[in-house]
Amino acid sequence: MKSEYHFQVRWGDTDAAGIVYYPNFFKWMDEATHAFFTKIGYPSSKLFAEQQIGVPLLEANCAFKSPLVFEDHIVVQSSIEELHNKVFKIKHVFIKEGQIVAEGYGVRAWASFAGKPKAQTIPDYIREKMESQVKAMEG
Repeated sequence: MKSEYHFQVRWGDTDAAGIVYYPNFFKWMDEATHAFFTKIGYPSSKLFAEQQIGVPLLEANCAFKSPLVFEDHIVVQSSIEELHNKVFKIKHVFIKEGQIVAEGYGVRAWASFAGKPKAQTIPDYIREKMESQVKAMEG
């Protein structure tokens, strides 16, 4: 099971040549990460409001295979690629009309923002949901 985030490229996402400006892929990976947590039952907004928990970005990468343009319909498939004690790696695959147009990932920490931000162990009840995603990727 992979989380899917759907969107359509907006005019403001493109540059003067009419091609998506590359930082937008990182914005969409961030949005897809939050959609992933919503899908597994733990929306980021609820985690932050109730527990002061966030998932700050530590590293990001994206490889671009084909350009996107205004009004393209895109699906981002997101899945957990690595899961550690306090850190995880989430992979994002951008698909347009059945073709992979970009692939990227984000390495994120599980962090408390109650006071000074500090990485914490990912709770077991959330780890179980995330691990099911790792097993789905391996299977």
